[in-house]
Amino acid sequence: MSFSFAQETSDTTGYENQRQKVNKLLTERSQRFGQFNESLQKRTGIFGLKTKKDMQSSIDILKQIVLTDNDIFQETKALLDYKDFEKSQIAERASEFDGRINGYIRTISKLQREHERMTNEINALEKANHFYQGLVIFFGLVILGAGVFFVMKRQKLTKA
Repeated sequence: MSFSFAQETSDTTGYENQRQKVNKLLTERSQRFGQFNESLQKRTGIFGLKTKKDMQSSIDILKQIVLTDNDIFQETKALLDYKDFEKSQIAERASEFDGRINGYIRTISKLQREHERMTNEINALEKANHFYQGLVIFFGLVILGAGVFFVMKRQKLTKA
């Protein structure tokens, strides 16, 4: 079999690591979005107005969120690629197993036919053997009977 347990474990581990990456990025995004909401509330200017620095901070956080979103999309695509790869491997293994099973079925059928043929041949040989045994016993009895007949006839001739 071309697929080993170590490879299966490696694929599962790779998939799990990829899933954890995506979850970590989602957590990061959530945290950055919280930072963005906080930065929107900041008003450090005169009379409680937003300053250019406040707005730039919000824009920088928003840029980080967009970059994190891009990373999430890339890592999610890699995660989906893992799933597609797993599906194709499973389909390939299923096809391989189907081929093996069909081969085993053909071999078993062939062996069953050969067994049946040999059983019939054995039965025919046993019948022939019984016939020949019967003939041997019959001729043995005929010869024994003829021998007894001749011995008795000789004794009658010698007595008379």
